[in-house]
Amino acid sequence: MAIVSPSLLAADFLHLDSDIEMINKSDAEWLHLDVMDGVFVPNISFGFPVLEAVASKCKKALDVHYMIVHPEQYIKQTAKLGAMMMNVHYEACTHLHRTIQEIHDAGMKAGVTLNPATPVSVLEDIICDVDMVLLMSVNPGFGGQKFIENTIRKVKRLKQLIVESGSKALIEVDGGVQSETAPRLVAAGVDVLVSGSYVFKASDPLSVIRDLRNL
Repeated sequence: MAIVSPSLLAADFLHLDSDIEMINKSDAEWLHLDVMDGVFVPNISFGFPVLEAVASKCKKALDVHYMIVHPEQYIKQTAKLGAMMMNVHYEACTHLHRTIQEIHDAGMKAGVTLNPATPVSVLEDIICDVDMVLLMSVNPGFGGQKFIENTIRKVKRLKQLIVESGSKALIEVDGGVQSETAPRLVAAGVDVLVSGSYVFKASDPLSVIRDLRNL
C-alpha cells in the first residue's frame, strides 16, 4: 500500500475547513503542505498563519515541504506546529547535513527534495541520515503541470542507492501524480504519493485517495 499525501496547494482556500474535514475522513495518512517564497520558486503560496490554522484542525500527519531559501531558519517554528516531516530542497541548503541534524534535534523527521534536473547521486553521502527523499516530477512552483517521464528512471536509481546503502529512507514523488502515473511510480519503488489537483478537483476525492492508497 502507498502512503497518500494530498497537496493542500490544490484545495479550495475559501473553504479550507471543509477540505481539511474531507482529508480527516479519508484514507490519506499525511497532508502535504507546499510553502513557497517567490524567491526559490516563482510563486508564493502560504505561510505560518495558514499552517497554524491547518495544524489546529488536521488529524493527519503534516508533511511540510519548503520551497524556500534558508529553510533552516524555520525549523523551530515548524516543530512547534507539530509537523511530522520537514522537507527541504537540496538546492537551497548550503549545509545540508547540519540542517538535517537540526530537524532531527527538533523532533521531526527530515526529508530532502530534489528538483527534476538534480541527480540522485548528490545524496550518496547523506542518504543514511534522511528519513525521506522527495523527487519533484514537475518543476516546483505551480500545480497542474505535466509529469516528467524521466522521474520513473530516477525513482529506480534512488531505490538502488537506498538499498545499496542500507538507508531506511522513503521515496516520495510530487507532480502529475494521477491514475496513469501513480501505478508506474509505485511499481518503480515509490512509497509516498503526493497528489493535488487529481484529488481535490475530483468529484469523489475520498474514492480517489482510496484508490491511490491501494496501489
